[in-house]
Amino acid sequence: MPVWWLGTLESLCLTLEGCTVLRFSFLSLVSVSCYIWSLSKVQGNFDKVEFNRMCWTLCAKKNLTKSPLLISDEDAFKVWVIFNFLSEDKYPLIIVPEEIEYLLKKLTEAMGAGWQQEQFDHYKIALNTSREGLSAWELIDLIGSGQFSKGMDRQTVSMAINEVFNELILDVLKQGYMLKKGHKRKNWMERWFVLKPNIISYYVSEDLKDKKGDIILDGNCCVEALPDKDGKKCLFLIKCLDKSFEISASDKKKKQEWIQAIQTTVNLLRAGSPPPHKEARQKRKELRQKLLAEHEELERQMKELQTANENKQKELETVRKQLEAAAARAAEEEKKRLQTQVELQDRFSLELEREKMVRQKMEEQVAQKSSELEQYLQRVRELEEMYKQLQGALEDEKQARQDEETVRKLQARLLEEESAKRAELEKWHLQQQQTIQMTEAEKQELENQRMIKEQALQVAMQQLKQLELERKEALEQYEEVKKKLETAANNTKSWKDKVAQHEGLIRLIEPGSKNPHLITNWGPAAFTEAELEQRQKSWKGKKATSE
Repeated sequence: MPVWWLGTLESLCLTLEGCTVLRFSFLSLVSVSCYIWSLSKVQGNFDKVEFNRMCWTLCAKKNLTKSPLLISDEDAFKVWVIFNFLSEDKYPLIIVPEEIEYLLKKLTEAMGAGWQQEQFDHYKIALNTSREGLSAWELIDLIGSGQFSKGMDRQTVSMAINEVFNELILDVLKQGYMLKKGHKRKNWMERWFVLKPNIISYYVSEDLKDKKGDIILDGNCCVEALPDKDGKKCLFLIKCLDKSFEISASDKKKKQEWIQAIQTTVNLLRAGSPPPHKEARQKRKELRQKLLAEHEELERQMKELQTANENKQKELETVRKQLEAAAARAAEEEKKRLQTQVELQDRFSLELEREKMVRQKMEEQVAQKSSELEQYLQRVRELEEMYKQLQGALEDEKQARQDEETVRKLQARLLEEESAKRAELEKWHLQQQQTIQMTEAEKQELENQRMIKEQALQVAMQQLKQLELERKEALEQYEEVKKKLETAANNTKSWKDKVAQHEGLIRLIEPGSKNPHLITNWGPAAFTEAELEQRQKSWKGKKATSE
């Protein structure tokens, strides 16, 4: 007999227990239930839900709590039916914590909320300390109290209970609106589809009042996706032996979900497997039975170990007495051994004192050597630091000399340009004097040429002033470089003195000697005496040629 009949019978017995007019024995109720159960086997149109509703009407008024609940009477009835499905196969009927957790997880998932595992663990610990599980009415109180659905309104909880009821009791695997193509008129109509383990029913709306037809599923059926056509998208085809059905989903996600759900149902029919939730319940039940058997086996082994432990205790008591007798004999020998040990200990103490004094002297020597080594290492670190700083000073001096050489080359170039301009000016001056000495008749023509040359001369003078400004800037840069060079030379000299004080461990790299600079009207010259003499000869030769 199915377990849900036991739940119904239990409820009826509790209801009719105090009734004076209708008093049935438990055997009579069992006989009636066996008859109805056999009728459900013969007649396929027997409605178990209506029978459950009749039993609920008889027992709910007396057993249902009077405290206000967050769920309606209809939702409480659905929870009662789900309890009969998930309860254990023994009397009185209870639902174990594992099945409670499964049901609460399904409800939480249907409400779109997150599962509070820690909260349920605390509730499970409190439940296990008092009893093995909950009755149907206690389960209704738990769900109706909102302990695991805080923040959810009554409508959301009701929709979640209805969804779980459809899945577990009515075997509804999937449901929703889709478009179906007619076989005669070939028009598309919106229908509410309900997928069960061996049939797909479609209705006018989701209230399930006006049923339009069924699609019988078996192992020969198949489902396949179709390309978009005739303005319809997300199409798929259900092929059966007698006919095929073209259906259009609302979007690609719904289409894929329906194809996958139908294909899974067909595969279960081919394999002869029950619906997924029933198979999962059977597996959970088998697992609990297995764990119970293992627990009983463990208790049996513990009893065997306890018996063996008692026998071992007796054996140990016998051995203890034998050991006490042996200990009395060994005490005399121990006394003699202790006397010998005291003598040896005195002798070893003297040797230990001598060894301790020798060790103390060695430790003092090691400490002295360690101090000397630390001083030596400190001195080496100081020399390394001085060497690094000296290298930095030498790098600064090297950079200063490179800057000085760059400025000197720039100054030499400016002097060359200045000398060329001066030679050109002298040449124009000579030409101007020769022009003045010409005849009066050519004076007017020469005057024009002179004006042109004077303009050119003014342009040249401006260029000469510009060169003088650039030379002054180069001279200022040279002075800065010279100061940097002197600073670097001073740093090098100071570090050279410091290194000389440390036993000459580092040999300094000294720069070469510098030739004395010539001094011109504009400051230090950027060329040697030989270069100056060569340029003076060049200027004199040009002047003689022009004259």
